[in-house]
Amino acid sequence: MISKTNSFGLLGLEAYPVEIEVDVAKGLPAVTLVGLTDTAIKESKERVRSAIRNSGFQWPSQRITVNLAPSDIKKEGACFDLAIALGILASTGQISAELLKGYVFLGELSLDGQIKPVRGVLSISLAVANSSVRNLVLPEENARESAIVPNLSSWPQSNLKATVQFLSDHAFKQPFKPAPEEMPKINPNYESDFSEVKGQYFAKRALEVAVSGGHNIVLIGPPGSGKTMLAKRIPTIMPGLSLEEALEITKIHSVAGTLLNKEPFMGTRPFRSPHHSISDIALIGGGSLPKPGEISLAHYGVLFLDELPEFSRKALEALRQPLEENLICISRIKRTIIFPACFILVAALNPCPCGNYFNPQKTCHCHTTQIKNYLGKISGPLLDRIDIHIEVPQVRYHELSEAKEAEPSEAIRKRVECARAIQQQRFKSMGIFYNARMNNKMIGKFCILDKEAEELMRMAISELGLSARAYDKILKVSRTIADLDESGDILAKHISEAVQYRSLDRQLY
Repeated sequence: MISKTNSFGLLGLEAYPVEIEVDVAKGLPAVTLVGLTDTAIKESKERVRSAIRNSGFQWPSQRITVNLAPSDIKKEGACFDLAIALGILASTGQISAELLKGYVFLGELSLDGQIKPVRGVLSISLAVANSSVRNLVLPEENARESAIVPNLSSWPQSNLKATVQFLSDHAFKQPFKPAPEEMPKINPNYESDFSEVKGQYFAKRALEVAVSGGHNIVLIGPPGSGKTMLAKRIPTIMPGLSLEEALEITKIHSVAGTLLNKEPFMGTRPFRSPHHSISDIALIGGGSLPKPGEISLAHYGVLFLDELPEFSRKALEALRQPLEENLICISRIKRTIIFPACFILVAALNPCPCGNYFNPQKTCHCHTTQIKNYLGKISGPLLDRIDIHIEVPQVRYHELSEAKEAEPSEAIRKRVECARAIQQQRFKSMGIFYNARMNNKMIGKFCILDKEAEELMRMAISELGLSARAYDKILKVSRTIADLDESGDILAKHISEAVQYRSLDRQLY
């Protein structure tokens, strides 16, 4: 007898329907799984066998064939266990096949029949809500995640036996609806705050400019100067997430399996800080069955690369496309998968191998050649995509001992939101949102200098030895500084401040 159950699989960030056909026929006892399945699915026959027996049902001593259609898409994961088990029970007459119609089943089975949580539930829930079947049976731990999606009936179950009982008699049961206080909320509150940072006024101002215009930034300073502390607080001055942005972030983390069970909704800006030993695939995403990498997990947030020169050259060069296009395109023989990657890159590095080049209290013993080789690990094309380079010196004692609290993140965030509102109005019909994304034509239109500002720019280029590529960067940053001042014109003071944010172009080394 043949039975059919509905489930969904993941391809990148998107979900697609999978029809699971189970045929139980006469023959030597065996289980055959077909339909381009990976190892986890092939091993499901052992999990399903034990789950059915330990749930009080009979395992057939016949030949079982399970087909996962469409057969031309590679499938992975253990999320099909529940659907396969119910298909076997229906094919052997232990439950009615009619009960399976009108439901999508999702869940991994343990050997005792318990249903374990799976990843990618938000993507699957969105796809189910747009299909003809809008009833989703899923693990209890994933219920709150699926409840985010409207026009979907979620039926959380704890084990296989309870699922069969639910299918047999669910007339008086209601789909899962979380309490109002359990509904996902966009939470702009963070544990850290810029008011905790003593001193570093220049660095904090530079970070405010970077966030306001969507500019990438590199922090250069000795160990202990506060580079990491500053970077971790950048999300606190970014504008609050919109519902669409929060759902998109949650979707990525759901597919990657990085959502916490207690918090199945990403209501704050992500901050990702991978170790410098990370591979290029883990950083940008990919694999035989492509999954999102760190740059996608940082979508709409911050990607912090500490000790930038220590990252592999291959990993850093892989950042060039996402920094330019806000996405990463992963090509395979049969298909191409696109992951979003709109983030602010914040990098940190020491000024020299020993880190004491800027430290007035310690002597740097690095040779000039060593310093150049150390900084030379960062390629020109990557550096070309970083608008702001600033020096972060050691904090002095009188700044550390100040009793006065520094400016809080909320005050900085209000200025950032005002500057971004100006940019959104400026670029509303141009397909970009930040000054950092301006092309040469836009720069020529929106970055017009008066005579005093133009003369200052000429002096900066000629006398400070700034490169030609720094010219456009200074104009973009100047435009952002002018927006923070709510000035329609770029003035000399805006150019002057922007020039200070080009440390690596001033040939200090």
